[in-house]
Amino acid sequence: MSGKFVVSLTRAQDDADRATVAFVVANAALASEKEVVVFLNIEGTRLSQSGYADDIHEPGFAPLRELISSFVDAGGALYVCSPCFKKRSLDEDKLIAGARIVGGAMLVEFMGDGCPSLSY
Repeated sequence: MSGKFVVSLTRAQDDADRATVAFVVANAALASEKEVVVFLNIEGTRLSQSGYADDIHEPGFAPLRELISSFVDAGGALYVCSPCFKKRSLDEDKLIAGARIVGGAMLVEFMGDGCPSLSY
């Protein structure tokens, strides 16, 4: 079984429930000693911007900014889809800690053979 895990996240403020659950699962995977990447793509790329997640708090869960911070602090990686980022005219100078703009090849390389993944 792979020691890696990927969560692909296409949502942000447009679906706070999915965005939040994605990071709950990503944190659980880290706690299970997996090497974890959250791939922020489509609208999810907006979460890479400093301050964007500050007001996203789905009832019943920790605030999203805390879930993201815990994920990064525990060693999780945030891959940000380069074309999606550029399409939305986001600002590289506002990237949050742990976020890295990458192309699809980087994600494919990380996943290799048999890497489990979930999409939200």
